[in-house]
Amino acid sequence: MRNHRLGRTGLFVSELCLGTMTFGGGGGIWGKIGELQQADADRLVGQALDAGINFIDTADMYAGGLSEQITGQALKNLKVPRDNVVLATKVFGETGTGPNARGASRSHILDGVKASLKRLQLDHIDLYQIHGFDPATPIEETVGALDQLVRHGHVRYVGVSNWAAWQIVKALGIAERRNLARFESLQAYYTLAGRDLERELVPMLASEGLGLMVWSPLAGGLLSGKYDRGGKGEEGGRRTHFDFPPVDRDRADRCIEAMRPIAEAHRVSVAQVALAWLLHQPQVTSVIIGAKRPEQLADNLGAVNVTLSAAQLAALDEVSRLPAEYPGWMFERQGENRRKQLAEARGRS
Repeated sequence: MRNHRLGRTGLFVSELCLGTMTFGGGGGIWGKIGELQQADADRLVGQALDAGINFIDTADMYAGGLSEQITGQALKNLKVPRDNVVLATKVFGETGTGPNARGASRSHILDGVKASLKRLQLDHIDLYQIHGFDPATPIEETVGALDQLVRHGHVRYVGVSNWAAWQIVKALGIAERRNLARFESLQAYYTLAGRDLERELVPMLASEGLGLMVWSPLAGGLLSGKYDRGGKGEEGGRRTHFDFPPVDRDRADRCIEAMRPIAEAHRVSVAQVALAWLLHQPQVTSVIIGAKRPEQLADNLGAVNVTLSAAQLAALDEVSRLPAEYPGWMFERQGENRRKQLAEARGRS
C-alpha cells in the first residue's frame, strides 16, 4: 500500500481509502446501500487498517449519522492510536427538519462539525469536506466558516466534493486574497466508464495543487465484473434498487469487455482492473472503496498489486476515451506547435 501526499499539504494518505457508506443502514437509500452494524464494521475497519489503509471517509448524512457513530466506535473498539488514522467526513446534506439544517452556510457548518465530532468521539477531524455546492450560500461565507474551524483546531484540513472547476477556483481565490484556509482536496466521481472530470477538473487540480479522492470507482458496482452486456446478472445487486451514479451503459459494457481479458491475464477480478486503472492515473491521490463483506474488501484491496502494462492502459483508454468537445479540440489544434517546443526544450535540458 503506497501513501500519497494530499494536495499541497504535508499530510500523507493511503492510495486506497475505506468508505463507510455501507455502515448503519436504516430507511431510504441507506438500507439498500448497506446495513452493517458495529461488529461487522469493526471487522472491516480492522481488515483495512491491517492492509495498510490509514484513510477513512464518512459523512454526517450517511445513514442519518449512524455511519459516523459506528466509524468512531470502531476506532475506539480497535484501540487505534489517533495519529495512525486520517479521518475525513463531510457536511452539507440534510440533518434535520428545519430550514437551516442543510447546505454550506456558516450556521450549518458550525453546527455540523460539533455533531460530527460527538458522533465520531474525536477532538478533531483531519479532513472536513463540503459535500456539495450550495446555490443559496455565498462561497465567501463557506470558506470563512471552514477557516474558523481550522483556526480553532476542530479541523486540520478542508476539502470539497462535487463542485465544478470554476467554483473551486473561485473559492481558492477568495482564500488566497483573505489569507484563509484553502481547499486541499476534491472528492469526485471518476471511473473508466465516467471520465467527465478529465475535461476541466483534472487540469484544474494539477494547476492548483489539489488532491483527488475518487468516489464510486466501480460506478455503483457496474464495473465489478458481475454484470454482462445489457445488465444481465444485475438482479439483487445495488443498482436494482439504487441506480446511481448515472452511467452510459454502452460505454460501460465496452469497458467491461476490454477489462475481462486483462483480468484473466493477471489472474485477478475485473473490479481489481477497474481500480488499478484509477491507481495508474497521475492525478488520483486516493480511491475510496466500500464493502459489505470481508471477501469483497479483500478483493478491492488486491488492486494495489495490479500493474497494468502500457498496452493494457492504451486498450482501456481506447474504449473509454471521452469524445472531443469544445474548447478542448481547439486547444489540441492551436497548441500543437507550442507543445512541440516544450518537448524539445525538455529534451535539451
